[in-house]
Amino acid sequence: MQETIVYPPRTIMEVFKMLPEGTLAEVIDKTLYMSPTPVTNHQRIISKLIIQIGGFLEKLNSGEIFTAPFDVFLDADSNAVQPDLLVVLNANKHIIDETSTIHGVPDLIIEVLSPGNKKHDLITKKVLYEKFGVKEYWVVDPAEKQAIGFELRNNKYEEFFNCKGELKSNLLGGSFYF
Repeated sequence: MQETIVYPPRTIMEVFKMLPEGTLAEVIDKTLYMSPTPVTNHQRIISKLIIQIGGFLEKLNSGEIFTAPFDVFLDADSNAVQPDLLVVLNANKHIIDETSTIHGVPDLIIEVLSPGNKKHDLITKKVLYEKFGVKEYWVVDPAEKQAIGFELRNNKYEEFFNCKGELKSNLLGGSFYF
């Protein structure tokens, strides 16, 4: 993420690109958002899901899973996010820049709620991911052990799954537990 400062930054994306590696920050519609480090239960859920989904994808040789902090540039100048987990299926491997980050739209994104970020993940990021065409978006609430899945249908998200302790992906064709 970090770039050498040659001149004072003129855009928020230039500021974002100058932040130290590992900084939990995102740019959404040219606004910079920063987050504190995730709490323990948040990290446990991410660990469980990355192991299960990663193993599933590897077994089928169907794609890759990545975890934050890892920049996803949805476009060049206005939107860069760090989803908790994201999946890029083989058909979209071209968005993976082997020397840097993701430049394009992942197939599936999972956000695990942290204290104080519910509105950000349930509204701001949901609207953003819908706008850019993320096929499947999941929000996991650690406090309630609840997973809500949204599927893109006719360019709009529709809730298709809501369950405790389970995430059942239509896109991947598998169930994952946390």
